[in-house]
Amino acid sequence: MTLDPGDQSALLLSMIAALLVFAAIIFVFGQLAARRYKRRLKALYDRAKSGGGAAIPAAAQSLARIESTTPKIDRVARRWLPRREILAARLGRTGRAISIGQYALTMLGLAVIGALAVLYLTPLGLTPSALIGVLLGVWVPHCVVGRMGNRRVSAFIDLFPDAIDLMVRALRSGLPVSEAIINAGHEIPDPVGCEMRLIESGMRLGRDLETLLWDIAKRIDAPEFRFFIIAMSVQRETGGNLAETLGNLAEALRRRRQMRAKVRAMSSETRATTMILGGLPVVVIGLLGLTSPDYLGPLFHDVRGYVLDSIAVAMLVIGVTIMNRMARFEI
Repeated sequence: MTLDPGDQSALLLSMIAALLVFAAIIFVFGQLAARRYKRRLKALYDRAKSGGGAAIPAAAQSLARIESTTPKIDRVARRWLPRREILAARLGRTGRAISIGQYALTMLGLAVIGALAVLYLTPLGLTPSALIGVLLGVWVPHCVVGRMGNRRVSAFIDLFPDAIDLMVRALRSGLPVSEAIINAGHEIPDPVGCEMRLIESGMRLGRDLETLLWDIAKRIDAPEFRFFIIAMSVQRETGGNLAETLGNLAEALRRRRQMRAKVRAMSSETRATTMILGGLPVVVIGLLGLTSPDYLGPLFHDVRGYVLDSIAVAMLVIGVTIMNRMARFEI
């Protein structure tokens, strides 16, 4: 079916409206999460300042600068990409040497491939295919990087109590805290080991221990590690048995991990329901496309069908997002 200029304009407006709704949803939830994170981080920094003094401003410095293989693309991407500091932090959480330029090239390549695939495999025109390609190019790298970062942080949290136990044994044997952390970095597997070994490299360059720990906290972004830094800062100012303090912290982190596992088990039904309800429309459309393709023709060949598609996608995204929020609990 060939669309006249008026229908093409209506189609373009409907796709733009769907993109705006999707962008508004991401923006609202992103702002809420950012505000909550800033409030918690400010409270932690205030507590650290009251105990440590000038260690926080120095924590803004990076431990090491990774040479990029695409320096020119990095400069262009840093100029045009929004929220570059947040993107750099997300890439740092993955533990991989992924530069902003490589990330931008991946986005561009996926956008072009996705647009061409939609254009040649579906009856959609050039403009809808380009918009879908842009969505794929932005969404897929964002999800992949986020998942890589979350998996690395989860692995760090699982191993961190064991690393604290090694530090406690070293402290009870008479070693200073810096040597205890360095020995734990050589004994414990990655990702805890590689982060602790960065402390050894930084101390050889003359940087203080607390600054290096806050650098790791920026990359790991886990409350368990910030508890560790604050406990060491408070103990340094007030005195006391650091080995006993860290031992109690390791036990608290283990109980926290057990509680998180219980909460995840209790919310498994809600998460399964979310996956089923979110995937059911896609499965039904796929089955109808195979068995009765003419039945779905108006959804892909008529401007009113495009409007309905946009509304359905927006409602599905809103519903899945709300159910995911309901299944999450902060411990």
